[in-house]
Amino acid sequence: MFKYIIEKAGDVNWMGISAMVTFFAIFIIASVVIIRRNPDYINKMSNMPLDDGTQPINNQETAYSHEK
Repeated sequence: MFKYIIEKAGDVNWMGISAMVTFFAIFIIASVVIIRRNPDYINKMSNMPLDDGTQPINNQETAYSHEK
């Protein structure tokens, strides 16, 4: 079936086919890696821009930590 489609597509050379196969292979591999990623890791990475790197000592410091 694919051979028939490629033959009817015109002047498609091996470089075009290899580029298409490479793109789909990388896309599938990236999709699998993203789907299998640990949800805790994703939450940690998504909160990194909001985290200033300090741990609050008590509850009062938590309320006013943005004013340091």
